[in-house]
Amino acid sequence: MVAQGPVPEVSRDLLALVDYVDSTPTVAFCPMLAVTTRKNTEAQMFKLRSADGGATILVTDMDGNAVDPICRFVGYLGAKAYSPNTALAYARDLIHLWTFLSTQGIHWTSFSPELSAAFLEYLRSVNAKRKRRDTSIRLVVSEGAAVQQGLSAATINRILVAVDAFYRWAIFTGAFSGPNPIVRRQDRTSWRVSDRHKPFLAGISQHKPEIRELRLKTVQRLPRPMSQYQVESLLAATRNLRDRSLILLMLNGGLRPGEVLGLQMKDISYGRRRIFVRCCDDHPKGARSKSRVERIVDLHDGETLETLNTYVMHERPHDAEALFVFLVGGGGANRKDPLSYSALARLFARACDRAGIREQWMTPHALRHTHATRMWEAGMRELTLQKRLGHASPESTKIYTRVSDAVVVTEYRRALGLDRPARGEGGDQP
Repeated sequence: MVAQGPVPEVSRDLLALVDYVDSTPTVAFCPMLAVTTRKNTEAQMFKLRSADGGATILVTDMDGNAVDPICRFVGYLGAKAYSPNTALAYARDLIHLWTFLSTQGIHWTSFSPELSAAFLEYLRSVNAKRKRRDTSIRLVVSEGAAVQQGLSAATINRILVAVDAFYRWAIFTGAFSGPNPIVRRQDRTSWRVSDRHKPFLAGISQHKPEIRELRLKTVQRLPRPMSQYQVESLLAATRNLRDRSLILLMLNGGLRPGEVLGLQMKDISYGRRRIFVRCCDDHPKGARSKSRVERIVDLHDGETLETLNTYVMHERPHDAEALFVFLVGGGGANRKDPLSYSALARLFARACDRAGIREQWMTPHALRHTHATRMWEAGMRELTLQKRLGHASPESTKIYTRVSDAVVVTEYRRALGLDRPARGEGGDQP
């Protein structure tokens, strides 16, 4: 059993409070936390704080005491070089577990596979804080009560993954002696014949694929590429070369937001018309590549590198010491600072607003989806597209192959009699 400790000394002005509100009808805290009242239970049970760009993450109860197991686990993720955003997401998801345990009066070391089913039911009853962007929401309806939005199946599965990882860490470090509450079983579906990628010599390993017993079915959604009209309107709505270069790199290069923000001057090769996407963890605003595999992205479209070069030569602050390409301009206090995720999201949202693009799903990542969809529909092979996008698994690339499969369209038209096979390609011979 891990004892509770006081909150480490962290300057309050460095802490960014992340709102977490969870309404529950019960009142009892688990023994490791202070006793609370019903009023406090229906308010905020735990606080999630981050500092130093996510390098320091704290989860505290209402009395300011650190939830030591979560803090230690998050520190372990940092030691394994997990991104700050990933560590923050794990901490946020584990707050759901701690809230459930607290309201039930259960210590975290007493959590068992039998209780995991009750935890799943609890997650299905939690109200979503943010407005959902899609229509696949679960509606909780009771007599005389208003309709409320529940957590999506994808969010619940993500929380279960975080709990699974937490208890695997606890078992590994000796802090937890029981079986992992998130039970796994052998994945028998992997034996079936399917179109999923199977690596060379698959099946000879003694490792048996497993899946979590506790998981919800999710909808496999298609990526949403932007239309040509939306792309042209967005580019026309940019106000400076920096913003236009950012959009073009994601649109014509398929770069992720973290990759384009982490681009440095040495990563641009104008002569060979390519850029190098490198793994770096020294961005002062926490931007970093999702993948830990470096790659080369060629840019032969005739516009991206030209716009980027013009920005570097004429608009980027010439007296900047930072090696990152995209910096804050103007004459404010933050001039010459590297751009952050939030700055990229704001400039993209402003450009969409000026262009009259109102879709809620429209984010900077939609530019990457648009690039991948265009490349696939233009004839790029799946393996080549996977390498260009930097996907670690072919399964990530397959979502773009479902958008418009040329073989399916051809055979569909042939079945309708719209495209007759040529002589020698089958069909009735004269």
